[in-house]
Amino acid sequence: MINTVLFDLDGTIIDTNELIISTFMHVLGSHFPQQPYTREQIIPHMGMTLEQQMQTFSGRQEVADLVADYRSYNGLHHDAMVREFPRVNEVISTLHQRGIKMGVVTTKIRPTTLRALELFGLKQYMDTIVTVQDVEHPKPHPEPVLTAVKQLGADPSRTLMVGDSAADIQSAKAAGVKAAGVAWSLKGAEVLSQYDPDYILQDMTDLYGMLGWESVEK
Repeated sequence: MINTVLFDLDGTIIDTNELIISTFMHVLGSHFPQQPYTREQIIPHMGMTLEQQMQTFSGRQEVADLVADYRSYNGLHHDAMVREFPRVNEVISTLHQRGIKMGVVTTKIRPTTLRALELFGLKQYMDTIVTVQDVEHPKPHPEPVLTAVKQLGADPSRTLMVGDSAADIQSAKAAGVKAAGVAWSLKGAEVLSQYDPDYILQDMTDLYGMLGWESVEK
């Protein structure tokens, strides 16, 4: 039975989708006005590290200036544009009350990760937080998930990783933990299903059934 649940952040428990897309479009539009990017071009790459995305979009290896501009614009608009996905706080609070160990495994840097979690009151429930700054190899490499598992003293066979991208599922499977994709991913459930997750969540409350809880009082 699952007793540990790890969550990706962006697009999984915090709706940063519009913030991320608008930030990319602003930065890329400023630096490459002759080559405008669309939402449809940006979405497939969400889930990679910021540096990897900027390298892909710019065709450059050195992207420090683009990253700096991204973080400046993103930070300025963060609180006004981010949202919590439906029933996230309710479900995570319930998991915490019932003794489930939880953590966040993300490709974001720590300051913005903590900012989002604190904004919605979720940091208090997380027993570990693994960011891109805490590992040498980000998702889809298994290191981030394995780092969280080690920090929690968890059993991989009883651990579930929940995410909205292929990188989340691939990292989970490579680390030997169960993987769940979320149907509210901008990439779509069909795309995530191609990576053979163990589960697809249609709603956050689907976690209750995965944990073997027949009913939960609201």
